[in-house]
Amino acid sequence: MMTAMLSIPACAQGYYDYLMQHRRGAANEHWLAQMYASCLLGQSALPLYLGLPLDVFRSMMDYHFPTLKTLPLPTSIHWPTTPRLAELEALRTLLHQHASNPADSSSGWMVEILCAGCMGDHQLWQDLGLWSQQELSNLMHINFHSLAKKNNNNMKWKNFLYRQLAEVDGIQRSPSCGSCIDYAACFGAEEEVAP
Repeated sequence: MMTAMLSIPACAQGYYDYLMQHRRGAANEHWLAQMYASCLLGQSALPLYLGLPLDVFRSMMDYHFPTLKTLPLPTSIHWPTTPRLAELEALRTLLHQHASNPADSSSGWMVEILCAGCMGDHQLWQDLGLWSQQELSNLMHINFHSLAKKNNNNMKWKNFLYRQLAEVDGIQRSPSCGSCIDYAACFGAEEEVAP
């Protein structure tokens, strides 16, 4: 049973280190620990339980961090408004189609987490609570290799995903980046480069 634990250092690195001490040794644990540590400190746009239902979140954490007896739980809750739920479904379909290991439970968990992150207002790596753009690129290549290979111009990931959606259904969408300080970097010069 996961309960609040107050003795872990109240910093992202401390939470990360604590989680990694209990890892199974499977793919994604490094990124899950970063995302969860950031979420605990309110440094991501992910909703409660990284965007997963509580029972699914607990199954994921039990699988990846099997010796973890207690776990601090985030208190922040962000969630998209109803009009953006159609985007979630389109993103979910795209990511499932490109999952590197579709039969693996971790693949489905990562799809849902990425979809939740795409609902944020900043660069995807920041909205997920990852610690750099490169961490997100590595995550994408491991989990969605066929899709990641298409990003051969090193576009920002949220911009790239929404362009892929436009190629599939012909509908031009924009991620929720309007208020992001990096908007010009994502949508400026890269508009001239064909994906």
